[in-house]
Amino acid sequence: MSYADKVFMENCRDILNNGIWDTDQAVRPRWEDGTPAHTVKKFGLVNRYDLQEEFPIQTIRRMYFKSSLDELFWIWQKKSNNINELASGVWDAWADESGSIGKAYGYQLGIKHRYPEGEFDQVDRVLFDLKQNPASRRIMTNLYTHADLSEMALYPCAYSMTYNVSGKTLNAVLNQRSQDMLTANGWNVMQYAALVHMMAQVSGLVAGELLHVIADAHIYDRHVPIVEEILAREPLKAPKLWIDPSITNFYDFRKDSFRLEGYEAHELSVKIPVAI
Repeated sequence: MSYADKVFMENCRDILNNGIWDTDQAVRPRWEDGTPAHTVKKFGLVNRYDLQEEFPIQTIRRMYFKSSLDELFWIWQKKSNNINELASGVWDAWADESGSIGKAYGYQLGIKHRYPEGEFDQVDRVLFDLKQNPASRRIMTNLYTHADLSEMALYPCAYSMTYNVSGKTLNAVLNQRSQDMLTANGWNVMQYAALVHMMAQVSGLVAGELLHVIADAHIYDRHVPIVEEILAREPLKAPKLWIDPSITNFYDFRKDSFRLEGYEAHELSVKIPVAI
């Protein structure tokens, strides 16, 4: 069984069996027909993934790894906030007529800040510290800039990464204020696991643990039957992740730099409705 499957299934069963519904509250998200999109949720889920044991990708439903990498590169390499530079359509609903999602995600990572050693954006500062100052306890990125929230199409959900080097092992904490478990959990976990592998490889380190902290872990009302169908499935074996070992520059990674060996997964029989 894939460990990512085990964690996801345990989380979802806990939410469905012990979660709190928000049906007595006014909520912001809406379904396509205008109906309020209510959720059942749990507060404060914390999951750990040992990236040396296996790559955390779900098999109980097919996960589109290359598409998740495309979004990862859009944010972390291109540092873009325009969907015209993104191959998939995952951000289309949030973009304006020019394709911009405002001062969000990649925009924040691309802003340069002054440090004693010079000017760096957030990504380049992480890369600098991992090589030059790995003992630092200040290696992190943060997308949740309050001064710019009014100019973001969507407040950042996965908003911060904290990196910590232990010996030659790179560990990281992903903090997420909110997560739609069905559509985003598996996507974000494999995405940020890949990021830790990338950061480790170009810094001469080995990827260790990814700690995922979710403040509001929820399942939407119209997603409950789909989640229940998924929970009834038999998980499959986790695949092996191959990363091109020749890459030493973070910005040289591409989708073909990664390969999942032996990946098999169940297919969904229905289209997942999206709350906006």
